[in-house]
Amino acid sequence: MKKFFLFIFEVVKVVIVSLAIIIPVRYFLIQPFFVRGASMEPNFNNGDYLIVDELSYRVREPERGEVIVFRYPLNPSSYYIKRIIGLPGETIEIKDSKVVIYNKEFPDGIILDESEYLKSGQTTWGNVKMKLEKDEYFVMGDNRNASSDSRRWGPVPKKYIIGRVWIRAWPFSNAAIF
Repeated sequence: MKKFFLFIFEVVKVVIVSLAIIIPVRYFLIQPFFVRGASMEPNFNNGDYLIVDELSYRVREPERGEVIVFRYPLNPSSYYIKRIIGLPGETIEIKDSKVVIYNKEFPDGIILDESEYLKSGQTTWGNVKMKLEKDEYFVMGDNRNASSDSRRWGPVPKKYIIGRVWIRAWPFSNAAIF
């Protein structure tokens, strides 16, 4: 009987130590995320399993071009994945299928070069001009025709950003570190 209780005690210790390690990692450092929908194709597809880095934005600000996971501003219980296009304090204008950024460095505006992540010939629909406040980000999906994003529902407050996409773990054939 004593051996049985020792075995149970050892199992309980292993479970407690495992939870003491896993819970903080899961809630403060990294978080899994499944892509749902086509808004980020061809770079991220429906069903991709991602690991989101929750730590980076505690020590630095989000940067243009990074792919983030955030709470949807109109329903914070939903999560979205999009690419950061506009940063706090900038004005974003979408006109003639081009994204123009106005900021201190380019007060007359500069056309955003998106060739690194958009398919050739991809157009950005919309006629939008939006000034971003402190701690607001303008985000868009890479599949511009299938994306509900800041063009429709406005900027994303920094407090809703969960983190940046760090690893695509599934499917294995497309595994990558970003």
